[in-house]
Amino acid sequence: MRTHRFHYAWVMAAAIFVVLLCAAGVRATPSVFIVPLEREFGWSRALVSSAVSVNLVLYGLVGPFAAALMQKFGIRRTTLVSLCIIAVGVALTNFIRAPWQLLLFWGVLVGLGTGTTAMVLGATVVQRWFVARRGLVMGVLTASTATGQLVFLPLLAMLVEHHGWRVVSFTVAGVVACVIPLVAWLVRDRPSDVGLKPYGAAPEDEEVKPSSMNPLANALGALGRASRKRDFWLLAGSFFICGATTNGLVGTHLIPACMDHGIPEVRAAGLLALMGIFDLVGTTASGWMSDRFDNRWLLFWYYGLRGLALLYLPSAFEMSLFGLPLFAVFYGLDWIATVPPTVRLTTQTVGAEDGPIAFGWVVAAHQVGAGLGALGAGVIRTSLETYTPAWVVAGVICLAAALVVLRIGRGSAPQAVGSAQTPVSG
Repeated sequence: MRTHRFHYAWVMAAAIFVVLLCAAGVRATPSVFIVPLEREFGWSRALVSSAVSVNLVLYGLVGPFAAALMQKFGIRRTTLVSLCIIAVGVALTNFIRAPWQLLLFWGVLVGLGTGTTAMVLGATVVQRWFVARRGLVMGVLTASTATGQLVFLPLLAMLVEHHGWRVVSFTVAGVVACVIPLVAWLVRDRPSDVGLKPYGAAPEDEEVKPSSMNPLANALGALGRASRKRDFWLLAGSFFICGATTNGLVGTHLIPACMDHGIPEVRAAGLLALMGIFDLVGTTASGWMSDRFDNRWLLFWYYGLRGLALLYLPSAFEMSLFGLPLFAVFYGLDWIATVPPTVRLTTQTVGAEDGPIAFGWVVAAHQVGAGLGALGAGVIRTSLETYTPAWVVAGVICLAAALVVLRIGRGSAPQAVGSAQTPVSG
């Protein structure tokens, strides 16, 4: 189908990419905070990890309600409020003196703010603004998380090393504050706001109207309808494992684990940035492939290869030169490549109308897994003085997830799972 040579949907995608990029930088920051907070306040790694865990869980739990708020009040207003909350929460982190303050400012405020500027934001924008190229755009927006690591982590690690963690906190808050006017200027709620149809839509296609429901009732109603479908639980369970083994484990604890092995913080941050480079490639490619191939088999390969990479990681620490870079490349290629196929399968499972909110609940499962992964690895490291059991357990459960995802759509009559015509998100 022919589309306009230039469409405002691409401006929207670019603006939301920047928002997600900055939110990714915020979410990457705790990995360079853990050791400095241990040194300054004498807090255990398990204690610091608990604040990160709260942040990750709230980041996920707010997702479905954020999707409902976007349906009720619009993408623009919801995103502006969330960015303000993030900037305030990160700035207040500079003044912490007690663990409860870290828990409140970084755990609660930043968790709530980043949960709104998360994958559900990308899924909602793709659903409203695109008919053609949905998989590709979702892949690019998801890859912004990796690019956020690439852009921010090495700089943040150098700032921590030379100026202390408080300078990092002020820097991150300032960057987020600078994005607020960009959103106010460029972001619009729907294509009709600028007199357009969604990119690739036929002239007769009708735009989905804003929801008149109470956002809380809308979010819970979508959960109730989705929870009656077995495939929804398979998707939520596999995404729980995804969160536990990415944001929770590797994203939070790889830098401290590297420092345990005598690797400097800046070099360790460079490993995560290297993962970011390859995940940018892998996730964008995953979005392209999700438009063309059976999404269950894509997830099978992503989880299986991730599991093998995690089982390899303890050995990688003992290798002098290529061990960790090889892990970073291999693991980075499918860090969050799971997102585009999961978005598509969620919409196929629950339908287009409930798709974004149902995906928000799947993301909630992802972040509950991330929170438990961050906390569990911190407890293991504190009690056993090694991360090795955490890497091994993570690898095994990823291999289990690879088998679970093949059950999606079995025993029911799913819409064509690999069809390129099936919408990516609701």
